Amino acid sequence: MKQIGHFIDGVKVAGTSGRRTDIYNPNTGEVQAQVSMASVDEMDVAVRSAVKAQAEWAKLNPQKRSRVMFAYKALVETHMEELAHLLSSEHGKVVADSRGDVIRGVDVIEFACGIPQNQKGDYTMGAGPGIDVYSIRKPLGVVAAITPFNFPAMIPMWMFGMAISTGNACILKPSEKDPSVPMRLAELFVEAGGPKGLLNVVNGDKEAVDAILAHPDIKAVSFVGSSDIAHYVYHEATKAGKRAQCMGGAKNHGIILPDADMDQAVKDVLGAAFGSAGERCMALPVVVPVGEGTAERFLEKMLPAIETLKIGISTDPDADYGPVVTAAHKKRVTDYIDLAVKEGATLLVDGRDFELQGYEDGYFIGPTLFDNVTTDMTTYKEEIFGPVLQIVRADTFEQALALPSEHQYGNGVAIYTANGRAAREFADRVEVGMVGINVPIPVPVSYHSFGGWKRSAFGDINQYGMEGLRFYTKTKTVTQRWPEGETEDSAFIIPTF
Repeated sequence: MKQIGHFIDGVKVAGTSGRRTDIYNPNTGEVQAQVSMASVDEMDVAVRSAVKAQAEWAKLNPQKRSRVMFAYKALVETHMEELAHLLSSEHGKVVADSRGDVIRGVDVIEFACGIPQNQKGDYTMGAGPGIDVYSIRKPLGVVAAITPFNFPAMIPMWMFGMAISTGNACILKPSEKDPSVPMRLAELFVEAGGPKGLLNVVNGDKEAVDAILAHPDIKAVSFVGSSDIAHYVYHEATKAGKRAQCMGGAKNHGIILPDADMDQAVKDVLGAAFGSAGERCMALPVVVPVGEGTAERFLEKMLPAIETLKIGISTDPDADYGPVVTAAHKKRVTDYIDLAVKEGATLLVDGRDFELQGYEDGYFIGPTLFDNVTTDMTTYKEEIFGPVLQIVRADTFEQALALPSEHQYGNGVAIYTANGRAAREFADRVEVGMVGINVPIPVPVSYHSFGGWKRSAFGDINQYGMEGLRFYTKTKTVTQRWPEGETEDSAFIIPTF
């Protein structure tokens, strides 16, 4: 059986803790590999390697760092199909979706290639008599990235792409459910000319996370995962004096106004709710049709659209989505469906008993649709993270606006309308971090930034883009003058220039 250890100081190494966990093939339910769970000592070895590598890397001028990132981008693109198939084999998402996972990560690597321009400081000549002031952005040192199972290529590249290009070293702790793609990404970084030890992958569970949070040489932590764990990581990291950005869960709403293009809205919601088996923090699991007529028109088109969905194994090119990641996650999702029925929601499409012929032991769930969901239901309040779509009806624009604004999560939201004024007002007033107008999954492009509000994010700096650059650097400001031999009185007061 395949054994996965860690990637430290430029090479794969076996785990020494003696603790391992199984990696499953979601299509078949079979164990396909085992991955080592790191100890505190193993984490320390990785950090010491990173400290050494970072000291030399930070001395390089930004052009040379940029050239490594350019080479890395090209190499990841060359290995696109290998990475996509490897990702699908452990996660379960269809290959086309896995390919998109890699591509969106490469977009951030591409942005990181522009670090000579983006990391420039500011300069003011003549801020006072013979006095110039300039600022520079310095790397933090060694940083850590703790990433989730649902995007094992994109989110690691979001984090280490920005961290490394700005002069830091990175310790990557990926999900133990699908670690092979992060390991391969680290190998490719060394192949692209990245210094050994600059990007180390340490696999593990809570012991590894706590080792990161406690290690004095790790200066910042970036995290994506559930909100409860995001809050824990943020609290422990900041308590230890580290900088932290911790992205949590979501319950994204899709508002459909009466004047919306219903065909487009249904098509978009179908993909946003059920694509990747709903295992996206930017999925669209709640639809809010405004007005009784809007709700009926939506259902009239959505019900037959759901019937067209094809669920298949991850390598099936015709499949719309594949299995969820583990048996435990399948049970979690079906338990939520059971609960929604118990809470009184109207079950219109039930995916609990779906089985794929020949793959009966795989972790498949059919598309599920609920109507008449109310805000007091647990299944509305919490993130299901599966192929489950809930309809919450609203009578007015104001009611629809209040639903995402008052929810505990504030990651993303979408509105479908032909009315520019309504869309503008909604985007301005809604209490959510990322807004789509006739766009179902509003994940910003790489030169903007990703980040939610409320319990969807802890910390005040977003992922990637210029926000990411600021997170992984600290500002140093220099005020200088060069007297020409004259004697000047020492200043014992705050200088006013």
